[in-house]
Amino acid sequence: MKRILLSLLTTTMVTTLAFAQEYTNADDSDPAAKAVLDQVKKKYESYETVEVNFSLDIEFPEEPLISQKGQLSRSGDKYYMETNDYTALSDGAAIWFIMKNNKEVQINEVPDEDEDVGLLSPDAMFTFYEKGDYVYILTNEFMENGKPIQQIEFKPLDKFSEYSKLRLTVHKKTKDIIRVKAFSKDGTRYTLKVDKVTPNKTLAASLFVFDANKYPDYHVEDLR
Repeated sequence: MKRILLSLLTTTMVTTLAFAQEYTNADDSDPAAKAVLDQVKKKYESYETVEVNFSLDIEFPEEPLISQKGQLSRSGDKYYMETNDYTALSDGAAIWFIMKNNKEVQINEVPDEDEDVGLLSPDAMFTFYEKGDYVYILTNEFMENGKPIQQIEFKPLDKFSEYSKLRLTVHKKTKDIIRVKAFSKDGTRYTLKVDKVTPNKTLAASLFVFDANKYPDYHVEDLR
Protein backbone atom coordinates (compact mmCIF):
# COMPACT_ATOMS: atom_id res chain seq x y z
CA MET A 1 0.00 0.00 0.00
CA LYS A 2 2.86 2.39 0.87
CA ARG A 3 4.42 1.76 -2.53
CA ILE A 4 1.11 2.48 -4.30
CA LEU A 5 0.63 5.72 -2.36
CA LEU A 6 4.21 6.76 -3.04
CA SER A 7 3.79 6.04 -6.75
CA LEU A 8 0.60 8.09 -6.94
CA LEU A 9 2.21 10.96 -5.04
CA THR A 10 5.27 10.91 -7.30
CA THR A 11 3.12 10.92 -10.44
CA THR A 12 1.08 13.85 -9.15
CA MET A 13 4.23 15.84 -8.29
CA VAL A 14 5.83 15.17 -11.68
CA THR A 15 2.66 16.24 -13.49
CA THR A 16 2.29 19.38 -11.40
CA LEU A 17 5.91 20.40 -11.89
CA ALA A 18 5.74 19.73 -15.63
CA PHE A 19 2.65 21.87 -16.10
CA ALA A 20 4.01 24.57 -13.81
CA GLN A 21 6.47 25.55 -16.52
CA GLU A 22 5.59 28.34 -18.93
CA TYR A 23 4.69 26.71 -22.23
CA THR A 24 4.24 28.71 -25.42
CA ASN A 25 3.31 26.04 -27.98
CA ALA A 26 2.47 22.38 -28.42
CA ASP A 27 6.07 21.58 -29.38
CA ASP A 28 6.91 21.73 -25.67
CA SER A 29 4.82 18.60 -25.14
CA ASP A 30 6.06 15.28 -23.81
CA PRO A 31 7.58 13.20 -26.68
CA ALA A 32 6.24 10.00 -25.09
CA ALA A 33 2.72 11.44 -25.13
CA LYS A 34 3.11 12.55 -28.75
CA ALA A 35 4.23 9.04 -29.73
CA VAL A 36 1.03 7.60 -28.24
CA LEU A 37 -1.13 10.21 -29.98
CA ASP A 38 0.56 9.55 -33.32
CA GLN A 39 -0.27 5.85 -32.97
CA VAL A 40 -3.89 6.64 -32.09
CA LYS A 41 -4.20 8.97 -35.08
CA LYS A 42 -2.62 6.44 -37.45
CA LYS A 43 -5.08 3.77 -36.36
CA TYR A 44 -8.21 5.88 -36.77
CA GLU A 45 -7.05 7.36 -40.07
CA SER A 46 -6.53 3.85 -41.47
CA TYR A 47 -10.30 3.25 -41.42
CA GLU A 48 -12.21 4.05 -44.60
CA THR A 49 -15.35 4.39 -42.49
CA VAL A 50 -15.97 4.15 -38.77
CA GLU A 51 -19.02 3.83 -36.54
CA VAL A 52 -18.63 4.80 -32.88
CA ASN A 53 -21.12 4.14 -30.10
CA PHE A 54 -20.45 6.50 -27.20
CA SER A 55 -21.75 7.77 -23.88
CA LEU A 56 -21.59 11.34 -22.65
CA ASP A 57 -21.75 12.14 -18.93
CA ILE A 58 -22.18 15.76 -17.83
CA GLU A 59 -21.53 16.67 -14.19
CA PHE A 60 -22.68 20.12 -13.08
CA PRO A 61 -21.59 21.18 -9.57
CA GLU A 62 -24.08 20.02 -6.93
CA GLU A 63 -26.53 18.70 -9.56
CA PRO A 64 -27.50 15.15 -10.63
CA LEU A 65 -25.39 13.47 -13.30
CA ILE A 66 -26.72 13.83 -16.86
CA SER A 67 -26.00 10.86 -19.14
CA GLN A 68 -26.86 10.22 -22.75
CA LYS A 69 -25.99 7.75 -25.45
CA GLY A 70 -25.00 8.52 -29.00
CA GLN A 71 -23.65 7.13 -32.24
CA LEU A 72 -21.27 8.65 -34.76
CA SER A 73 -20.87 7.35 -38.32
CA ARG A 74 -18.08 8.83 -40.40
CA SER A 75 -16.78 8.45 -43.95
CA GLY A 76 -14.00 10.82 -44.91
CA ASP A 77 -15.21 14.36 -44.24
CA LYS A 78 -18.85 13.26 -44.07
CA TYR A 79 -20.51 12.31 -40.79
CA TYR A 80 -23.81 11.58 -39.07
CA MET A 81 -24.16 11.84 -35.29
CA GLU A 82 -27.27 10.98 -33.28
CA THR A 83 -27.91 11.64 -29.58
CA ASN A 84 -31.01 11.85 -27.41
CA ASP A 85 -31.35 15.59 -27.94
CA TYR A 86 -30.02 16.31 -31.40
CA THR A 87 -28.79 15.02 -34.74
CA ALA A 88 -25.84 16.48 -36.64
CA LEU A 89 -24.91 15.53 -40.18
CA SER A 90 -22.52 16.83 -42.79
CA ASP A 91 -22.01 16.12 -46.46
CA GLY A 92 -18.56 17.66 -46.31
CA ALA A 93 -19.71 21.09 -47.48
CA ALA A 94 -22.39 22.01 -44.93
CA ILE A 95 -23.56 20.95 -41.47
CA TRP A 96 -27.18 20.38 -40.46
CA PHE A 97 -27.79 20.62 -36.72
CA ILE A 98 -31.22 19.22 -35.86
CA MET A 99 -32.52 20.10 -32.38
CA LYS A 100 -35.29 17.66 -31.54
CA ASN A 101 -36.73 19.43 -28.49
CA ASN A 102 -36.99 22.81 -30.24
CA LYS A 103 -37.99 21.36 -33.61
CA GLU A 104 -35.37 23.48 -35.28
CA VAL A 105 -32.72 22.89 -37.95
CA GLN A 106 -29.66 25.10 -38.31
CA ILE A 107 -27.52 24.91 -41.43
CA ASN A 108 -23.90 26.12 -41.35
CA GLU A 109 -20.90 25.92 -43.61
CA VAL A 110 -18.19 23.48 -42.59
CA PRO A 111 -15.71 25.43 -40.40
CA ASP A 112 -12.21 26.17 -41.63
CA GLU A 113 -9.43 24.03 -40.19
CA ASP A 114 -8.30 26.76 -37.80
CA GLU A 115 -11.78 27.44 -36.40
CA ASP A 116 -12.85 26.23 -32.96
CA VAL A 117 -15.69 23.74 -33.48
CA GLY A 118 -16.09 22.63 -29.88
CA LEU A 119 -14.29 19.88 -28.03
CA LEU A 120 -17.06 17.27 -28.28
CA SER A 121 -18.14 17.96 -31.85
CA PRO A 122 -17.80 15.25 -34.53
CA ASP A 123 -14.94 17.22 -36.08
CA ALA A 124 -12.96 17.27 -32.86
CA MET A 125 -13.99 14.16 -30.98
CA PHE A 126 -10.82 12.23 -31.77
CA THR A 127 -8.57 14.99 -33.15
CA PHE A 128 -8.88 17.89 -30.71
CA TYR A 129 -5.18 17.73 -29.87
CA GLU A 130 -3.95 18.17 -33.46
CA LYS A 131 -4.46 21.94 -33.82
CA GLY A 132 -1.68 22.94 -31.45
CA ASP A 133 -4.02 24.41 -28.84
CA TYR A 134 -2.68 22.26 -25.99
CA VAL A 135 0.53 21.17 -24.35
CA TYR A 136 0.37 17.59 -23.11
CA ILE A 137 2.17 14.99 -21.03
CA LEU A 138 1.90 11.24 -20.43
CA THR A 139 0.88 11.05 -16.77
CA ASN A 140 -0.24 7.52 -15.87
CA GLU A 141 0.00 3.87 -16.88
CA PHE A 142 -2.08 1.35 -14.96
CA MET A 143 -4.52 -1.58 -15.25
CA GLU A 144 -8.24 -0.87 -15.50
CA ASN A 145 -10.78 -3.69 -15.81
CA GLY A 146 -7.98 -5.98 -16.93
CA LYS A 147 -6.78 -3.56 -19.62
CA PRO A 148 -3.40 -1.78 -19.73
CA ILE A 149 -4.17 1.94 -19.74
CA GLN A 150 -2.27 5.10 -20.63
CA GLN A 151 -3.46 8.59 -19.71
CA ILE A 152 -2.42 11.86 -21.28
CA GLU A 153 -3.28 15.22 -19.73
CA PHE A 154 -3.64 18.37 -21.81
CA LYS A 155 -3.32 21.97 -20.68
CA PRO A 156 -4.81 24.69 -22.93
CA LEU A 157 -2.25 27.20 -24.14
CA ASP A 158 -4.97 29.85 -24.24
CA LYS A 159 -5.40 31.22 -20.72
CA PHE A 160 -8.95 32.22 -21.62
CA SER A 161 -9.95 28.66 -22.50
CA GLU A 162 -13.11 27.43 -20.78
CA TYR A 163 -11.22 24.27 -19.77
CA SER A 164 -8.55 23.98 -17.10
CA LYS A 165 -7.39 20.62 -18.46
CA LEU A 166 -8.36 17.59 -20.53
CA ARG A 167 -7.58 13.93 -19.92
CA LEU A 168 -7.38 11.29 -22.65
CA THR A 169 -7.45 7.60 -21.69
CA VAL A 170 -6.09 5.11 -24.23
CA HIS A 171 -5.73 1.32 -24.34
CA LYS A 172 -1.95 0.87 -24.23
CA LYS A 173 -1.82 -2.14 -26.57
CA THR A 174 -4.58 -1.48 -29.11
CA LYS A 175 -4.34 2.36 -29.05
CA ASP A 176 -8.12 2.58 -28.89
CA ILE A 177 -9.52 5.69 -27.24
CA ILE A 178 -11.43 4.73 -24.10
CA ARG A 179 -12.60 8.15 -22.93
CA VAL A 180 -11.96 11.87 -23.01
CA LYS A 181 -12.66 13.95 -19.91
CA ALA A 182 -12.86 17.74 -19.96
CA PHE A 183 -12.54 19.80 -16.78
CA SER A 184 -14.32 23.13 -17.15
CA LYS A 185 -13.19 26.09 -15.07
CA ASP A 186 -16.74 26.51 -13.70
CA GLY A 187 -16.56 23.05 -12.12
CA THR A 188 -18.50 21.21 -14.83
CA ARG A 189 -17.06 17.88 -16.00
CA TYR A 190 -17.70 16.27 -19.39
CA THR A 191 -16.78 12.62 -19.93
CA LEU A 192 -17.06 11.12 -23.41
CA LYS A 193 -16.73 7.33 -23.21
CA VAL A 194 -16.20 5.19 -26.31
CA ASP A 195 -18.39 2.10 -25.90
CA LYS A 196 -17.81 0.42 -29.26
CA VAL A 197 -15.92 1.09 -32.48
CA THR A 198 -16.89 -0.62 -35.76
CA PRO A 199 -14.34 0.11 -38.51
CA ASN A 200 -14.89 -0.13 -42.28
CA LYS A 201 -18.64 -0.64 -42.04
CA THR A 202 -20.67 -0.11 -45.20
CA LEU A 203 -22.53 3.19 -44.79
CA ALA A 204 -25.30 4.32 -47.12
CA ALA A 205 -24.57 7.56 -48.98
CA SER A 206 -28.04 8.82 -48.03
CA LEU A 207 -27.01 8.82 -44.36
CA PHE A 208 -25.05 12.03 -44.95
CA VAL A 209 -27.80 13.84 -46.86
CA PHE A 210 -30.37 16.02 -45.10
CA ASP A 211 -33.93 14.96 -45.94
CA ALA A 212 -36.36 17.81 -45.19
CA ASN A 213 -39.31 15.43 -45.57
CA LYS A 214 -38.34 13.80 -42.28
CA TYR A 215 -38.82 17.09 -40.43
CA PRO A 216 -42.02 18.65 -41.81
CA ASP A 217 -42.82 20.70 -38.69
CA TYR A 218 -39.28 21.97 -38.06
CA HIS A 219 -38.16 25.56 -38.48
CA VAL A 220 -35.13 25.67 -40.79
CA GLU A 221 -32.59 28.47 -40.39
CA ASP A 222 -29.94 28.62 -43.09
CA LEU A 223 -26.87 30.44 -41.73
CA ARG A 224 -24.58 29.79 -44.67
